[in-house]
Amino acid sequence: MTTQDDVLGYFDTLSNWGRWGDDDQRGTLNHITDDIRLAAARAVRHGRSVSCGWEVAVPQEMERSTTTCPCAAEMPGAEHMPAHFHADRRWGFSSERLSLMFHGNSVTHLDSPCHLYWDGTMYNGRPHTLVDPDTGSAWGAVTAAADGIVTRGVLLDVASARGVSWLEPGEGVRPDDLEAAERRQNVRVGPGDAVLLRTGYGRFRHEQGYTWSITQAGWHASCLPWLHQRDVALIAADTPQDVQPSGYGQVLMPVHAVGLVAMGLWLVDNCDLEACATTAAELGQWDFQFAVAPIRFAGTSGSPVNPIATF
Repeated sequence: MTTQDDVLGYFDTLSNWGRWGDDDQRGTLNHITDDIRLAAARAVRHGRSVSCGWEVAVPQEMERSTTTCPCAAEMPGAEHMPAHFHADRRWGFSSERLSLMFHGNSVTHLDSPCHLYWDGTMYNGRPHTLVDPDTGSAWGAVTAAADGIVTRGVLLDVASARGVSWLEPGEGVRPDDLEAAERRQNVRVGPGDAVLLRTGYGRFRHEQGYTWSITQAGWHASCLPWLHQRDVALIAADTPQDVQPSGYGQVLMPVHAVGLVAMGLWLVDNCDLEACATTAAELGQWDFQFAVAPIRFAGTSGSPVNPIATF
């Protein structure tokens, strides 16, 4: 059993601070080299793409105001526009103003390294004071992944490997679960991969609806050395990653804390992996090209995303 002292020790034994230089903000994304991206392209063998993200619901998860103008030439302020603007009176438009909190347990989103602190410190030893209330973070922000994340994705369907529809809240996934899924699917996680963990919660959410809870299935802390040894670039899950309760009184979210702060491991929370799992089983292919394109929000600790798996 992995003890709390073991988990606290991971902040040192699994640390990537300085591994890619003292000024590195990309963390484990450094595992994704040009050769890794080329190999990911070769994983496209059928040309089929599926989304791994949830639709953002209105109004539950997003505040929205929509402006609709059937004739743009008559909109407020049109009198100040040049004459040629008024010549075409047939076009109109609609536009939106959106507001959402993407961190949490429902919206599919990417976490960048500045999202979490441990003892007031972020990835690569930078202080939390680099995060300004007005301008956001000057370190480890989502813009460190501005060029996008394109790599080989590997879906590990632990729910199916255990022979259940979904893992129950509070059930943790351990390294032996990951390796059982690898054997069942005849696939092996390697350097630079994105590992997508299916607990089956997506199926539960489709069938019974979303309900907020602090108790959930997810990665157990004992998976962190496994991910470090395999040189994984990114992890995703159909829950907010960490099994809850974590089992450790002093470490509420060890996968988030050790992953983001010590390892610089990027996370995609709250995926919908049901279409991905169905497609993988149908094609008999559990690896694919995986693409995540965060919005270039300056200084933010993440971004809502729609991850795409292409088989």
